[in-house]
Amino acid sequence: MPDATLTERLKAEAARLGFVACGVTRAVDEPLPGERLMEWLGEGAHGSMGWMEARADWRRSPRALWAEVQSVVALGMSYAPSENPMRLAAEMETARISVYAQGQDYHDVVKKALKGLARWLAAEAEGALKVFVDTAPVMEKPLAMAAGLGWQGKHTNLVSREHGSWLLLGCLMTELELEPDAPSRDTCGSCDACQVACPTGAFPAPYRIDARRCISYLTIEHDGPIPRDLRAGIGNHVYGCDDCLSVCPWNKFAQAGRANLAFASRAELAALQVADLLALDDANFRQVFSGSPIKRIGRDRMVRNAAIVAGNSARPALAGQLEPLLDDPSPLVRGAVVWALGKLGRLDPARMTNEQDDAVREEWNAALSTRSP
Repeated sequence: MPDATLTERLKAEAARLGFVACGVTRAVDEPLPGERLMEWLGEGAHGSMGWMEARADWRRSPRALWAEVQSVVALGMSYAPSENPMRLAAEMETARISVYAQGQDYHDVVKKALKGLARWLAAEAEGALKVFVDTAPVMEKPLAMAAGLGWQGKHTNLVSREHGSWLLLGCLMTELELEPDAPSRDTCGSCDACQVACPTGAFPAPYRIDARRCISYLTIEHDGPIPRDLRAGIGNHVYGCDDCLSVCPWNKFAQAGRANLAFASRAELAALQVADLLALDDANFRQVFSGSPIKRIGRDRMVRNAAIVAGNSARPALAGQLEPLLDDPSPLVRGAVVWALGKLGRLDPARMTNEQDDAVREEWNAALSTRSP
């Protein structure tokens, strides 16, 4: 029989380790999440995230990943911001970074706490266990919903009655039979705030996201040029986007005071200037973003993103930071800079002469063809 007492003590230990949400679900095969995953992959909505497709069979259910698992413990840490992430939307010389990335790398913080919980459980009861954070082929959100932490909202992220849209998820799988919690019920109702808020139209329908149009995907996962028709929608986002999360009405119950202090915004990341990002070389990039999840995108992608923001800014003064980057070693950077200078009306056709990369020359041709006579 499931051990209710052990489950209660497990939840108390999870709270002590910094998790504000903890629930248990049986590791039974639920076909619907897997079917939806395969449909999404079949549509190509995952873009260039090949790792989603490569391990799709493992993602379909916990037992596809680990046949012996009996219970899944879903856990959440709050990263509720102390200020509205939308407050900088109109300050186009300021670069916006997703809330979760302004503090310590959540992979490290959540995994450390999960390992602590695993050690506690191993000492309390016999049975193999495994912990997972984000990078593993686990569908944390459906599992969290089944464990009663919240529901997948129309923006496809988890929504909690107590913590809004600000939970970072992890899970612990075990051979033990633990007392399960009741699953959460979807209470989005008729609200479409998240759908309306998306600047790039990444939601073809409620509860469906096309990653190829999502600003978080475009600025973080996508390693090529950002499609021209989506660049204006990037606004001043240089890493991720919180717009659909920020407008969720359930956030009024989220308390910044319950957020893990590790995720508190570092002063230097809360209001970065676009001009400073354009000046980054590789060494400076690694120094500025040390200990942050931002470091994984590398300097070239960050400068690409900053150049797109500069082009959106309508601030010709930024051309002074952009023009030297026409000689940058990275074609990814040069292409974005050409577009940005074109948008600012500061593109000198004479600088095109020595360009050898076909994709960058295409950017030049497109930019010059749209110039006013």
